[in-house]
Amino acid sequence: MRTLSNAVQQGKVHHANLFVGSRGTGKTSMAKILASCLNCVDGPTVTPCGRCESCVAIANATSMDVIEMDAASNNSVDDIRDLRERVAFAPVSGRHKVYILDEAHMLSSQAWNAFLKTLEEPPPNTIFVLATTEANKVLPTVVDRCHRFDFRRPTAEQLAAVIRRVAQAEGIEIGPEAVALIARHATGSFRDALGTLEQLVTYSGNAIALDDVLAVLGVADVDLLFEALDAVGTGDGRATLLAADRLAETGRDPGTFVRDLEGHARALMVVRTLGEVPPELALSPEYDSRLAEQAQRVPLAAVVRLLDLLAEALEAMRNGADPRTQLELALVKAAAPQVDASTRALLARIDRLESALAASGERPEPRPAPPPTPDVPAPPPPESPAPPPPPPPPREPAPAAAAANGAPAPAEPEPEPEPAQVAVATGDAPALETVAELWPAVLDAVRAENGMLAACLGSAQPVAVDGGVVTIAFPRSEAFAYRKADDAEKRELVAEALRSVTGHQLRPGYELHDELPTIEEAPPLSEDELIARFKDAFDAEELTPDDEPS
Repeated sequence: MRTLSNAVQQGKVHHANLFVGSRGTGKTSMAKILASCLNCVDGPTVTPCGRCESCVAIANATSMDVIEMDAASNNSVDDIRDLRERVAFAPVSGRHKVYILDEAHMLSSQAWNAFLKTLEEPPPNTIFVLATTEANKVLPTVVDRCHRFDFRRPTAEQLAAVIRRVAQAEGIEIGPEAVALIARHATGSFRDALGTLEQLVTYSGNAIALDDVLAVLGVADVDLLFEALDAVGTGDGRATLLAADRLAETGRDPGTFVRDLEGHARALMVVRTLGEVPPELALSPEYDSRLAEQAQRVPLAAVVRLLDLLAEALEAMRNGADPRTQLELALVKAAAPQVDASTRALLARIDRLESALAASGERPEPRPAPPPTPDVPAPPPPESPAPPPPPPPPREPAPAAAAANGAPAPAEPEPEPEPAQVAVATGDAPALETVAELWPAVLDAVRAENGMLAACLGSAQPVAVDGGVVTIAFPRSEAFAYRKADDAEKRELVAEALRSVTGHQLRPGYELHDELPTIEEAPPLSEDELIARFKDAFDAEELTPDDEPS
């Protein structure tokens, strides 16, 4: 607080100060320290003695010159009128009278208006300190009359330093791992950290171990967190349920475990991204090495997906859902994306498939051979007995003219399309049955960007595919939804969703129908048909265990 220190030393402390910060960051304590600096027998000074009558009275909350008022319970006009009457009295024993209004944002608008003139022009040697956690709720006319000071959350290292200092002063034996865990669990609040330390002294005496901290805070066992993330990384849904069951056997709250799991997954994401364990996540050398090793082993996509699922679980729990059910649901969905029908789950399954293909071996080269270079011998001519008969392979691109007269490829062949161009087909449009089957996924993609548009499209269905246009029909009773969806910007959003889901450049076209036609569902594909479709889509080859790589 450089500004406050200079103001005390120069005797220019403003008569109205606004202290803004989250809970437990020391706003009220700083206001009392400011009062001690002003009223100390050696003052005004930035280092009050703490031994004089004024300092002792302020520390014991018995000073007649420091009045602390809870604005949350004294927020009426009558309370402010009483305060205005007391402001007129001079200090009793010190140089200044300091009024501390805690939770100042709770004052009503009428109370602020009654207090405004006194705040702007108080009697001499009167200082107001307004402490609040929500500065946006304080009237702008009040903020303009105050000097504002923002209190930032302390880091884990700063909290740990305070805990160690207090423990040393009180003769408490506590290990570094326990100190680090208390500091992390305090989430940037000095009050929470010291309150937890006091509770631990009551629980275990003056010797505090890591197990005592785990028991008092209700934090899940670290091994259980690592086990759950390992099961998610390997796709073992059974192991995730067993981890949740072992948690229930310990008697700990599943909702707390969801938050602990979220913190552990966040730590993995940070370590994987940074490539090291940052100081605020460090707990002990053994824990840090274990965290770094797991961060490299568990795929980052799985960790991010788990964080999304845990956020949904926390939201559901706030709405009254059962915590254990939400925990198990999030873990199973993260470990087994095939049980989740969302688009994110589909992307996770594709990512796992690509990882498995990459781990099984090198992907076969495309069938069209690259043009020969001076350093690389050309492939054998077509007349060689080794290659297949003269007709070209089915997938080898060749110009129509060259195919007609058997001439070799032209001197300047067309460039091979980029991977992004291959991923989005621009040729034949998909069949109507395919678009209808993927329509729920299209709605999911639209819902992620515009929930209202997805609700309007919920009553519609694709009825025709002509070229690159998908005709989407609305019942005539849903004319309002039809008009809301028929907008250039919304059409572009739907087109992007169609492209990302179907892989084709498609545009939506809207119509009103008296009666929507029914689309016959295609029979389920057999295993051979699925494999054939996969090979066709990815230009892949099927390898059997007996095959030898060429």
